[in-house]
Amino acid sequence: MDLWILIGSLVLILVGAEVFTNALEHIGERLGISEGVTGSIFAAVGTALPETMVPVIAVMMSSGNVQTREEVGVGAILGAPLMLSTLTLCLMGFFAAHKRGWSGTLRPEATGVNRDLVWFLGAFLLGASAVFVPFDWRGTRAILALVLIFLYVVYLVVTIRASNALVEDGHGTEADHPLFLSRLGIPTNMVSILFQIGMGFALIVAGAKGFVYGVEGLAVFLGISTLALSLLIIPVATELPEKVNSIIWIRRGRDTLAFGNITGAMVFQGSLLPALGIFLTPWAPMRDVLIGMGLTILATTYLLIMMRRGSLKPYYLLFNGLCYGLFVIFIIME
Repeated sequence: MDLWILIGSLVLILVGAEVFTNALEHIGERLGISEGVTGSIFAAVGTALPETMVPVIAVMMSSGNVQTREEVGVGAILGAPLMLSTLTLCLMGFFAAHKRGWSGTLRPEATGVNRDLVWFLGAFLLGASAVFVPFDWRGTRAILALVLIFLYVVYLVVTIRASNALVEDGHGTEADHPLFLSRLGIPTNMVSILFQIGMGFALIVAGAKGFVYGVEGLAVFLGISTLALSLLIIPVATELPEKVNSIIWIRRGRDTLAFGNITGAMVFQGSLLPALGIFLTPWAPMRDVLIGMGLTILATTYLLIMMRRGSLKPYYLLFNGLCYGLFVIFIIME
């Protein structure tokens, strides 16, 4: 039964994310902003909603075991950037290699991707350091969480300001598909776009709540810790929107949207989600938590170095996949 709850919840999450993202692309096109901004902010935030809502729902639910809910929340918060910086990038490299060869060249708009990676590392390192702050130091933890929120706001301002120059250089956003509601004969305007956003958000919230219940029951059935299952299973499921969208974009040669969707989501998840964890969970330096944080930082730093070398090739991203493989081994050997 728990497995069917997970599957049904996953379907709701994916459908909601697709509906939400489709509407966000149309907003980006109407506002005349760059692909980098649409990928790093609009698409990234839209497709990051599933993994965002899982910890929010888990931590704030009134039913269920408190420790279990906290472990689900921490697992979802830390597993999301780990998955994006490792397995997701590796999968994107595989699909790019299929079209261009392993030595082909990936050409995302470099300034945007570099900016995303630097902001992510700064925010994530700050969030990671907070696990060593005792839980009863509530004032210090609150300040760290507020700083993370402030950093994301500044990131939004910096990214949006860079949009105008990128549009002039030919990186303007174009929606790949018509608004879903237009297929029902509804005209495409700002009202219908915003209505579709609300529909997508509602589906994501419903799916996230069901997912929390399913994970709790499945962990008991498999006889493993909820934290370990959350770190492995929840990110695989909730990151599917980013994976699918970025793979589609990379196969179409739209490298800026593909990378921006991932790196922008990493910034979102590396700042706002740890802030939530610091506020609402023990956020303690447990073994699985530290391993996940360390491999996330390693994989992201590696990608940043490769980007700054001036040429990125699909086979470079195999290292990111190796980092995820190491994490799975560490979890299994627990």
